Amino acid sequence: MSEALQELAAHIELKRGDDVISTEIAYGELTVTVAASKIVDFVTFLRDDPNCMFSTLVDLTSVDHPERPVRFDVVWHFLSMYRNQRIRVKAGVREDEMCPSIVSVHPAANWFERETFDMFGIMFSGHPDLRRILTDYGFRGYPLRKDFPTTGYVELRYDETEKRVVYEPVKLTQEYRQFDFLSPWEGAQYILPGDEKKS
Repeated sequence: MSEALQELAAHIELKRGDDVISTEIAYGELTVTVAASKIVDFVTFLRDDPNCMFSTLVDLTSVDHPERPVRFDVVWHFLSMYRNQRIRVKAGVREDEMCPSIVSVHPAANWFERETFDMFGIMFSGHPDLRRILTDYGFRGYPLRKDFPTTGYVELRYDETEKRVVYEPVKLTQEYRQFDFLSPWEGAQYILPGDEKKS
């Protein structure tokens, strides 16, 4: 398998050397890093080249690295059923930068790109209908960014007196509890081997 991936990486670098920043084979998968500006041409090549034939977009997501100037890695996963191979394509995108949409090449990217926009705030230029897909219309922030608070900003509930859903600032109704996290069996009446707490 590794030999086939090495051959695929060499073929891609030979044919699309200007697009490819790096290739890496890890855990039985080939990862190709490209410039975001070249992504449409690159995935078209992956789909149409007879040695690739990656005709199926399996997934599209992002990884947040808030400490980097190029904050996001947009990640696409493709499958070639003809060649029984998978490939991961990555492109770095700054927070103030747009990533080109690949909906024209893979229509399945439509909702994936909407979800990535909704969860990370990454804009896809050329997308036919880029709007939130998982959160509410008035939702503030992007929940999968690492700087998004785990409690969120607002909570909603149904108000019986107003007979409607109301939004309120988050209130933690229970005092913060301190856990020592030494045992996954808090409150258990028995001690499993290896679960003894150190004093």
